[in-house]
Amino acid sequence: MGLRMNSMRKSACHSLCTLTIISAEFAGEALNLLMDVLNDDSMFVRLEALETMLHMATYGHLKVQGTHMHMFLGTLLDSNTLIRSATRRILKLVKLPNIELFRLSFDSLIENLEKHPQDEADIFSVLFHTGCNHGKFVVSTINEASEEIDQASEGKLGFDSTRVAALLVLAISAPLSHGEHFCSIPPRIFSYAVTLLGRISRALTDIMDQNALLAYLSQCSISTTFSATELNIRRGEPCLPVANIEIPNDSSNEINGSTRTSLQQEKDGASELQSWTMREPLELAAPLGGSQVEVHDEVMKPINLILAKVKDIWSSIHSGFTNEVLRTLRNFKEELATFTSDSVGTIGAVAFTLQYLQVIKQLAKVWEHFLPAKKLCSSGLGELDLVLGKLDMRLRELRSTFTGLSKEQELQILELVLLTCTLRLCKVEICCHFATLKKLSTTVSRVESILKSATIEPTIFISEVGKLLCLNETSSSEASCNPFMFKELLKHFSLSQFVLCGRLDQIKAELTIPDNDSENPLPFVSRLPVGIPCDITLHNTSNENKLWLKMSMDDESTQFVFLDLNLYGSSDKVRKFTYVVPFYKTPNAISFTLRVCIGVECLFEDVLSVKKYGGPERELTYLCQEKEVHLSMISAH
Repeated sequence: MGLRMNSMRKSACHSLCTLTIISAEFAGEALNLLMDVLNDDSMFVRLEALETMLHMATYGHLKVQGTHMHMFLGTLLDSNTLIRSATRRILKLVKLPNIELFRLSFDSLIENLEKHPQDEADIFSVLFHTGCNHGKFVVSTINEASEEIDQASEGKLGFDSTRVAALLVLAISAPLSHGEHFCSIPPRIFSYAVTLLGRISRALTDIMDQNALLAYLSQCSISTTFSATELNIRRGEPCLPVANIEIPNDSSNEINGSTRTSLQQEKDGASELQSWTMREPLELAAPLGGSQVEVHDEVMKPINLILAKVKDIWSSIHSGFTNEVLRTLRNFKEELATFTSDSVGTIGAVAFTLQYLQVIKQLAKVWEHFLPAKKLCSSGLGELDLVLGKLDMRLRELRSTFTGLSKEQELQILELVLLTCTLRLCKVEICCHFATLKKLSTTVSRVESILKSATIEPTIFISEVGKLLCLNETSSSEASCNPFMFKELLKHFSLSQFVLCGRLDQIKAELTIPDNDSENPLPFVSRLPVGIPCDITLHNTSNENKLWLKMSMDDESTQFVFLDLNLYGSSDKVRKFTYVVPFYKTPNAISFTLRVCIGVECLFEDVLSVKKYGGPERELTYLCQEKEVHLSMISAH
């Protein structure tokens, strides 16, 4: 009986669908019936009712009233994915009569996003389409919420806040509204949206690709008042006014054809209308003179916006909101992963920023151990030592694998090194205080050298570290290791904003072992040296760099081989060569596996107190992933 009733209700909805398409007057009466059906226990019946409403919206016959909206929007919280999706497709098309219903819809979409975060891309798409259909409501809503968005930009909420992210998506739709009004949304709002570039672009693939979105947001961020016809998006050489970006009418039959944008181009005094698909890749600048600089600048803007947000989350780190900080950093990392430009200096800037995010991630984890409420057990102390080690390693990578850093940027990195040393010296349980004090002294010397050579004012933290170091050098050894004195220094630290400008290059390496895998091992004779053929590509190295090949069979059997770069050409940006590396410690075994990688010696580090024979004098930073080399003993016949 239940199945028969379900079938009857589905058939009734289907009949209503046909009638509502024919008659707009009948559609108004049918809507009351459909709202009742949305309460049905059967998912199939509810879905049929929503499909009927979608057809009504497609033909412009869906006139929703306040009495309907609560019931209708309640389906956005349905446990069934198909129901939620059908409701959102209707919202893309429906025209809301007043701002109250518009805001009610917005709040319901926020609830949907908070309860079902996996729906984010589709919800962002709905917000964008809804905004395009209700430009005046968007402008009013965003202007009222601008203070809330600005607070997020100051680090009080964070752009990972569900509501703030939704507001930004809504805001950027306003200039593309089909209305005749001018958009008066503050340009800074569009700058904030750049920090969500990847997440937003994934939601708008039916309208524009990521490069087009970045160009659009960049232009909107420098304009105060404009209409849709005044926006420019660059494609190839010309910079052309966008006459109209057609927002597709979503329907149950999906979008017919590709979304197209009409561009008006003046050529030889004549007007030539060009149509082209927004899905095609858009370049941010002309591929002619100066284009590399323009592309570089366009990409550096969102990178520096992300770096500005990293500074803003320091208060959250200091307050112990570690999980929220790590989630925000993950979002920033995802945004950076979407930057595809290969222009001069941009690849290095993206790589540097990703590495800097790793430093802040480890710093957040370390800082958690220094909060008043944090009580460390023995395993906690071991964890702290481990995380401090990772922080040290990340900072070494920043200092040794990037070229082109300014004095100010180097000073900011050195301040983080001083902070790491201070954090180590705060804990009496952590060993190696002498080595840490020595590193602190060496770093302070380098800081003083930079301050003398450039007109830069030291931060309060740097000044206080220098004062304490001078005091300790004239006092007893016991006083120099007083953890309380170093803990007091932490009160003076505040994360400075990192600003990237100019060109950064990353020192890196590529290593391959040709024609070698577990099925094709290299032959060797036990106890005799064996040559390992290595195809090596080096990027942005100079002859002053000290590079080493590290070969490890296990923790006890490690061999280093020095790479003399003077033998492999001049200091080109890219050097490629093949080097047969001798490995002397072949075991008495049928087969074995070597792990090989390339590292650069950190010349700014102190000489190691214990050095393996023939190996590097200082710590190494590795420039590539380890490669496995498979070897098999030659059979005797």
